[in-house]
Amino acid sequence: MTPVNPPPLDRTSPPQRTDAWRQPAACLSEGVRVRVLRAVHGDQRAAAELLPCLTERQLTGIDPLPTAPAELAPALLREYRAEIRALPDDTRLLLLLAAADQYPVSTDAFLRAVIAARLDTRCLDAAEAAGIAHAGAGGVAFRDAWTRIAAYETGTPADRRDVHRLLARVLRGEGETPSRSWHRGAGALGPSGRLSAELSAAADRAADTGRLSVARTLAERAAALCPDPAGQRRLTARAADCAWRSGDGDRARRLAATAADDALSGVLALRAGNATEAFDALLIGAGTATPTTSDRGTLPSVPSVPSVPSVPSVPPLTPPTPATHLLARATEAAIYTGDLRRLREAARVAGRLGVVAPGTLGGLVAAFDGRYADARDLLKAAAGRCGPGGDPTVLIHAAIAALLLGDHTRAATATVRAAASARARGTPVTVPQAMEFRAYADFWTGRPRAGEAAATDALWQAHATGQDNGACHLQAALAMFAALTGDADVCRERAATARSYALARGLGLPAALAQWALAFLDLSSGRFAAAAARLRALAAFGPGHGHRAIRHLATPHYVEAAVRTGDTRVARVAHADYDRWAGTVLSPDDLALSARCRALLAPGEEAVDHYRTALDLHSRGTRDFERARTELLFGSALRRLRRRTEARDRLHSALEAFDSFGAPHCATQARTELRALGTPAAPARTVPDSPTVTLTAQQLLVARMAADGATNREIAARLALSPRTIDHHLRGVFTRLGIRSRIELVRLLAESDEPESG
Repeated sequence: MTPVNPPPLDRTSPPQRTDAWRQPAACLSEGVRVRVLRAVHGDQRAAAELLPCLTERQLTGIDPLPTAPAELAPALLREYRAEIRALPDDTRLLLLLAAADQYPVSTDAFLRAVIAARLDTRCLDAAEAAGIAHAGAGGVAFRDAWTRIAAYETGTPADRRDVHRLLARVLRGEGETPSRSWHRGAGALGPSGRLSAELSAAADRAADTGRLSVARTLAERAAALCPDPAGQRRLTARAADCAWRSGDGDRARRLAATAADDALSGVLALRAGNATEAFDALLIGAGTATPTTSDRGTLPSVPSVPSVPSVPSVPPLTPPTPATHLLARATEAAIYTGDLRRLREAARVAGRLGVVAPGTLGGLVAAFDGRYADARDLLKAAAGRCGPGGDPTVLIHAAIAALLLGDHTRAATATVRAAASARARGTPVTVPQAMEFRAYADFWTGRPRAGEAAATDALWQAHATGQDNGACHLQAALAMFAALTGDADVCRERAATARSYALARGLGLPAALAQWALAFLDLSSGRFAAAAARLRALAAFGPGHGHRAIRHLATPHYVEAAVRTGDTRVARVAHADYDRWAGTVLSPDDLALSARCRALLAPGEEAVDHYRTALDLHSRGTRDFERARTELLFGSALRRLRRRTEARDRLHSALEAFDSFGAPHCATQARTELRALGTPAAPARTVPDSPTVTLTAQQLLVARMAADGATNREIAARLALSPRTIDHHLRGVFTRLGIRSRIELVRLLAESDEPESG
């Protein structure tokens, strides 16, 4: 049985369609559906065969999917093997040689092996005539992945060993050591300590060059050949680590189940399990780690700053240890859960081990203890490590620190660089992790369409790589964007999906973000009492009261909602803490929002100077959307004070900004205020002809799928939304574009995709 890797993260080619897959697929969660299609190489016939064989836990995403071909699509394989057995012996041998050369490690040695063995490639004519494969300039091209698998599995064990040994003999070039070692290991009869050590060394070399899928395959084969049980577990853990970082989540989880590695279990639980359990496992792993505990050689470097210093300093970067790596992951687990009290435990572990803890860890501990100046210095040290080409983990922690400091430009830069660095290093699993935090920067800097598009793409990547916790966070981010763009149904559905998953797995951050999205939707729609009720818990103090990071998002809006409802007692306390933080970190945006809160809480004429201060500070910041909100509130206050001319100017400025951001609910509030002034409100912005400009990212995605012929139910299944929401989206698309049918939609999209002449 040959090992099978899932295909790369590529959606350019649509999967083969079959009605047997469509109906049951609609009942699956988005994450399971994406992973099933990836596991079966996009073949919907294989997917339809696999679904009835899955357990309830697999269908709900709790347990990993199968990875062996015989478990994925046995009937399809039998059919294909029968086709291949009908071919002449010499043809089958060439197909076996080609399959062994291509998968699971592509070694590009087929033609050399043919020449060395003096095989006649004219025998491939029979395979081409049967539509199974054809010869090309570089070797053999199979009809599809399952045909290649069948070609390999049709060979006898002895024939497979022979072709692997042949391929190993011809692989003598510089840089071909990992490929040669793979074929030597695949051609072995049984356990061999010498071959296991050779494969292990080859896995190290492949991992060092970013070829993590190859490294996983080599380490897994090394484990199979290792005669020592302890060595088997160590190599299996290394294979699981490489599988995980290369984006093969199901294989990683299956391998990890046999490795008994606390640290690895903690990393997997962090991204696809219970975050509290992940924190515990990561701390245990950090406490038992030594510089030689993990010889996987693939642990990402982590920014290092003192954990709980009295006088913060910025230490030099030092080579990361396994313990430092695990403490960074424990910090991420605490951020996910929102239980920042437990970061003190991580800081104590760091002190006991004598290792330098990640800057975000020390900064968050200091913030939780109320030592805001220390927190600022530690977070600034972490945020400063966002140079191009850096380690993805360092860059993600830099982004988190920058967000906490209110530096959204730096946060956006760090996340983009983290994603680019992850791709360059062959670790696609890190890309959606970076995009989780980019969403905040995109939201605050007034880029809802770009942010929604990036988050939608990252959501697919998170599902494909088995990161359901990250997908939950991205669902909440998409609810946030939908709240801003006025897509109420989408906001509620995304938020409900995120909260349901998050509350079951102890994920305080996405649960709080989803709640904030619903609150902002209420606030921008004029439902102030409902908004205040949602925001009160998010902005309050103590265990069980939301999440500290979301508290910073919630407090300015809670103050607004509380003032609108006349109950400001709790809001004043929340603002006092927010103002202390803003005054410490000196972020212009945070200071501006604090000044806005002060204006809202001040009576009559006293508010005017506070609003002017807020707008002056906004001019130095990057939160353009919040600046427009401040102008709206200032204009409303000026109207009540009968300062009509300035009120009109402020409200027109806010209206123009909201229209440019695509925030219709906020724009409606500005128009209502202008009408109260007796000033004719500017009509809604003229809709441009191009759908790519007119529609939100979600609407454009739905429109393209509809234009391609997908039904509402199929679109809903692929986007993890209800058919009712898709119907709402399409009605919005038709309204914005001024059309009545899908035929007109196809025409408009085709015209918008045509390149301009001249």
